[in-house]
Amino acid sequence: MSSFSRTIAISALVGASMLAGPLTAMAADSVAPAATGAASVATPRETPRETIEQRITSLHASLAITAGEEADWNGVTKVMRENAVAWEKLMAEKSAKDPTSMTAVDDLMTYQKFAVAHVAGLTSLTAAFSTLYQSMPDAQKKVADQVFQNSGHAKVATHG
Repeated sequence: MSSFSRTIAISALVGASMLAGPLTAMAADSVAPAATGAASVATPRETPRETIEQRITSLHASLAITAGEEADWNGVTKVMRENAVAWEKLMAEKSAKDPTSMTAVDDLMTYQKFAVAHVAGLTSLTAAFSTLYQSMPDAQKKVADQVFQNSGHAKVATHG
């Protein structure tokens, strides 16, 4: 397997593992629209998976977000969109590189960038979601727990 193919495979694995969690799903597959107030201006792109806006809408409904929870929910969606922009930037940087000029060290450093972005994004997302989760009544927390369990999130080791 060539270095480029291996890097793409590794990146796909990292991306796929990010997609396993209900909230981190957007980091790998979508870009934030300009109207969202995200850190970078971009337009959404369609992918085989849900776009970030579709995922946000779906989660809003699945988690039964109330009017009183909207401020905390907006914090979660802001992080989701920022994570998507950061991931898309990394993917663009990776795509811009000449695969024939990449060494094994370059390959590993690229993978490291994706891993660092994933951890940073997950850290931010966990903090934002924790605030929302703590504001939920117990019955709604059980719904959130079920949404996460059904997403396949628990099946992924530390990358989920």
